[in-house]
Amino acid sequence: MDVGVPKETKDQEFRVGLTPASVGALTSRHHRVVVESGAGVGAGFSDEDYAQSGGEIVAEAKTAWAQAMVVKVKEPLPAEYDYLRADQLLFTYLHLAAGRGLTERLIESGVSAIAYESVEKDGAFPLLAPMSIIAGRLSVQFGARYLEKQQGGRGVLLGGVPGVSAGKVAILGGGVVGTEAARMAVGLGAQVTIIDISVERLSYLETLFGSRVSLLYSTEDSIAKAVADADLLVGAVLVPGRKAPTLVTKAMVKTMRTGSVMVDVAVDQGGCIETLRVTSHSEPTYEALGVVHYGVPNMPGAVPWTATQALNNSTLPYVLHLADAGLDCLYDKSEVGRGLLSALNVSDYQLVHPAVRAVFPDL
Repeated sequence: MDVGVPKETKDQEFRVGLTPASVGALTSRHHRVVVESGAGVGAGFSDEDYAQSGGEIVAEAKTAWAQAMVVKVKEPLPAEYDYLRADQLLFTYLHLAAGRGLTERLIESGVSAIAYESVEKDGAFPLLAPMSIIAGRLSVQFGARYLEKQQGGRGVLLGGVPGVSAGKVAILGGGVVGTEAARMAVGLGAQVTIIDISVERLSYLETLFGSRVSLLYSTEDSIAKAVADADLLVGAVLVPGRKAPTLVTKAMVKTMRTGSVMVDVAVDQGGCIETLRVTSHSEPTYEALGVVHYGVPNMPGAVPWTATQALNNSTLPYVLHLADAGLDCLYDKSEVGRGLLSALNVSDYQLVHPAVRAVFPDL
């Protein structure tokens, strides 16, 4: 199969769909890989690295997009919509529940679109997990930065010092993102509270963190109290294939101390905080109601060397399966094939993923 790797166009997105090692794995199986010049530079991979792995370097994005399968990191942006076509397979993160315009364009194009975040295996999401781990850790790293006075924060050191209390971190959601955010916050010495709707998950988190973390069942009251008391609020809520529920209202945000910080990792699925909107790496924060809001949807793009390799470690078996057998592999009853079938979002001019169809029943 001919595989295309275009350069990412999202603001300061330095990850790349395939590493040179992944390209080598494909070319060793006699697949042709076309890489847009400069696609991997931000992640530390030169055109020469790709060429040495058997990749063909091309000057224009349209040439990379002209291949039978296109492997990316982030969803196509409007400038790339014209590259979509009916005989094409697109494999990337899509997050369609938060993007009606993109969903409509994918349907109109006839492309077969498989979303990384929708691939299931034993009830988990293996291609979402590596970026969730990174985003969870970065949420506290960035949150700590924006708590600094020079960044607009209230000047709180999350770890505190002897004689001064540590900062307070409230995390909404105890899944992969929330767990990794808690690891970072606990490591810094912060006072950490995790709120989750699953008693089973809270029990697991208790075995993981013990008394180092306060664990609360999710109710409007428990959320309101935690939000009001937090120096750093982390939104880590995921409902697979659907928009994140709004858990933090404007009224709750008003109760936060001036200079507090909120980071919503769920912003690419619509976000769980009413006052938070999508931002970018170029302009990552804004102030509203006295609180610093951070809403960058592609947080792992800030650490592309780590993130690209972590992503490829998970995606490569699926990429190879698709390259070897095309869409037929979705029905071969293998574990990888079943995972890919679960992630098919758009096919034959139709929206086919049940969860996304529930968000857009008129499409």
